[in-house]
Amino acid sequence: MTRLLRNLREIGQYPSAVVGLFIIFGLVLVSIITLITIPYEEAIRLWRGGEDIWYNTPKTASPKWVNWFREEKLPETLSFSTADGDVEKTYEVIGEDTTEISWVYTFDYEYDLFPDELSIFFNAQFKEKRPHVELTWVTPDQREIRIGSFGVEPRQSYRVSQDDKLQRRLKGEYPQIGLFADPNSGEDPVPLKGTYQLRVNTIVFEDGSDVDGEFVLFGRVYGWAGTDHRRRDLSIALLWGAPIALSFGLLAAVGTTVTTMIIAAIGVWFGGWVDELIQRITEVNLILPTLPILIMVGTFYSRSLWLMLGVIIMLSIFGGGIKTYRAIFLQVKESPYIEAAQAYGAGNARIIVNYLIPRIIPLLLPAFVTIVPSFVFLEASLAVLGLGDPILPTWGKVINEANVNGALHVGQYYWVLEPSLLLSLTGLAFAMVGYSLDRVFNPRLRGL
Repeated sequence: MTRLLRNLREIGQYPSAVVGLFIIFGLVLVSIITLITIPYEEAIRLWRGGEDIWYNTPKTASPKWVNWFREEKLPETLSFSTADGDVEKTYEVIGEDTTEISWVYTFDYEYDLFPDELSIFFNAQFKEKRPHVELTWVTPDQREIRIGSFGVEPRQSYRVSQDDKLQRRLKGEYPQIGLFADPNSGEDPVPLKGTYQLRVNTIVFEDGSDVDGEFVLFGRVYGWAGTDHRRRDLSIALLWGAPIALSFGLLAAVGTTVTTMIIAAIGVWFGGWVDELIQRITEVNLILPTLPILIMVGTFYSRSLWLMLGVIIMLSIFGGGIKTYRAIFLQVKESPYIEAAQAYGAGNARIIVNYLIPRIIPLLLPAFVTIVPSFVFLEASLAVLGLGDPILPTWGKVINEANVNGALHVGQYYWVLEPSLLLSLTGLAFAMVGYSLDRVFNPRLRGL
């Protein structure tokens, strides 16, 4: 315990180690909070969900923080729903079994560019006669623009920005532009800032019928992470990518280093044909290309993350580490305390576990820490190549989908930079801690 505290104090003398540990603890904390707040089933449902889940989020929208660095402010996504109590409905009986239901969506628009889309999602309750809806747009300068009137189904979406008739009434302008354009702006329209209203008048023809509506103004920024081509909030993948990356890297590192160390110790202790067999297997395994084998497994068998983890461990057990550990164990084997252990009758397993392996643990820790990011990057590389787990949301999968959809070619840099930054931050954190541990446990490096 005293030695452990002394080593911790020595680690604290390296600022790089302190920063690296701070980043790692932050990633672990984020992972724990993510697993609690977004359980596995919910994360999979959200990530694999379609338009029914992400119907009210914009497509390929940048994060909100991009507005901090822009002179022209991009519009944010606004949503108002009568079902959630955001807007108050009024009822007026105008005849037998006929009722007029009215409500008004009121919002301030203070942005420098036009929104991407405008949509209204209706949820109607009736038996036979469909309710009839009339929509009127009111601009800040009190101009009233009739959007349209139609009957609604039990569940119906009306895409204002895709209404060709409305576009003709707006003299050929797209509705998301024509409804917001300043009439005095000339040939290059600019948004008219101020308070807008969307008035909804609904007539129901049956007793007990009702209609709810959700108006969504799809902006060009959304959330702290933005959205992708399927309207999914990228924060789901960025948050869940942390526990997946850490668990994959740690499990692969533990499975590889511990197993490799034990095999090397067994080979050195028993020697003879056992050591020769281990060395020949290692030499054959060293010439096997790991990445192409993983690509073949993912292409022809399965892309399961845990299958890939097992294959990686199997290919890494007989790696170059066995040669390094063997050289150290050969020196430890000749130590006097090993002869003393044999003299008082210690068995082979006891000598290997209690006397050989503990001597190289100080050398094992730095190697273990520095190897974690290599497995994290390997998993991300497979995902970027399209061979990642088809179910789990990971950082590599986000980069792959961004590349497939040409994110960099259309200026959607956030889609690539966010997961890339997290991968780099993870690798940097473990590297700083690993190199600091190497200096603590290897006195020859302290003066460097």
